[in-house]
Amino acid sequence: MITLGEYIVKNQAEYPNASGELTSLLSSIRRAAKVVNREINRAGLVTDIIGGSNGSENVQGETQQKLDVFANDMFKAALEARGEVCGIASEEEDHFVAFDDKRQCNAKYVVLMDPLDGSSNIDVNVSVGTIFSIYRRISEPGEPVNIEDFLQPGVNQVAAGYVVYGSSTMLVYTTGHGVHGFTYDPTLGSFCLSHENIRIPEQGSIYSINEGNYIKFPEGVKKYLKFCQEKDADTRRPYTSRYIGSLVSDFHRNMLKGGIYIYPSGTSNPNGKLRLLYECNPLAFMAEQAGGKATDGFRRIMEIKPTELHQRTPYFVGSSKMVDKAGELMAQYSSQDAK
Repeated sequence: MITLGEYIVKNQAEYPNASGELTSLLSSIRRAAKVVNREINRAGLVTDIIGGSNGSENVQGETQQKLDVFANDMFKAALEARGEVCGIASEEEDHFVAFDDKRQCNAKYVVLMDPLDGSSNIDVNVSVGTIFSIYRRISEPGEPVNIEDFLQPGVNQVAAGYVVYGSSTMLVYTTGHGVHGFTYDPTLGSFCLSHENIRIPEQGSIYSINEGNYIKFPEGVKKYLKFCQEKDADTRRPYTSRYIGSLVSDFHRNMLKGGIYIYPSGTSNPNGKLRLLYECNPLAFMAEQAGGKATDGFRRIMEIKPTELHQRTPYFVGSSKMVDKAGELMAQYSSQDAK
């Protein structure tokens, strides 16, 4: 068996300007994921950590769960403990966090993350996840990071990944050389290579969207859903609707089986619900590396220049032919939405 640490070291030469820092950074994420995995698996037994509100809200106005705060603290501490990261941004932090001691001011990387995606599902034992995105800083080393280090388009990512905590726990990542998955073996305490060079099927048969918001969807999305539900033997329609309500879980299933995940505008969130920097960009990077696509319905997600740390965007991601078809209908019917 090849462990995650062994695989990273073995392929370190593929990293741009490889010198060991990125290897160490990914090891920090691996370590924090193991701690969070342990607490999630104990959540039903430990009353002080079980899912449930801790009485506060994050900057988006969403109620924070106890495990949200715990996971954020674990990943932040793991990344701060080594000298490869000069700052982080998180769904659970109002502003970016600068690690400002001398060693970390000289670090090359910033990390953006959603420490525990789908945490409201913890109480009912639904799979949840962690999403992370890694960039090279653009400010001068030796000085504290600034907001411009985080407001970079997704095409600048040097690595991204997610951890899905489910019936088994998997860490899946890319450094721009394919997408690779590692399943956690609790008997060894290690993530072991289980899915090398993951490829999203070009055409899937699953669509994932909260159809409870149908009446508010843009006309192009409504037309695409009708297309998915029509019978057509040549394209294996009707497609199957599968929506977990946990982004990482829905994305992971579609990554392996083929499908499309959609969170459009026009719901209670006019610009969409998902955050560009630490949800959409990292998963878009992974989708593209696996042969899929990711757009906001019109534009490639990774080419959008962010203007805010917690910026939201509509999101279409998954099998390339399905994303293309959705985009075709979005373009065709966008004029009707403008009326």
